Amino acid sequence: MECQAKEYQKEHKKEMMAVQDSMDVLSGKWKIAIISSICYYNKRRFTDILNDVVGISNKMLSKELKELEINQLVKRTVLDTQPVAVQYELTEHGLTLQTIIKNLTEWGVEHRKKIIGKELSGS
Repeated sequence: MECQAKEYQKEHKKEMMAVQDSMDVLSGKWKIAIISSICYYNKRRFTDILNDVVGISNKMLSKELKELEINQLVKRTVLDTQPVAVQYELTEHGLTLQTIIKNLTEWGVEHRKKIIGKELSGS
């Protein structure tokens, strides 16, 4: 019986480590919002993401996108345009977050209704 309990503890520690790994990659005020913007439109230019994510600065968006790129969630492409534009899209690995983003969105809508009693308006 005690052996089985230790196995459960080991498994729980592995699961908690996986949750912590996820939190390390997605932590902060902006990353999930940035991923959501790219996820919704498939491909987004830097300025489009800047407009989507209310309150983020150029410098912070650049930093967060670099971190997402390092973690292989976002692919950066420099477009051959004048002036030069940069486009971002989710990598194959980043696309695995789509279900999570969808679930977070649905949860957020329900949470807002429950706590505030209102639905989000489009404005």
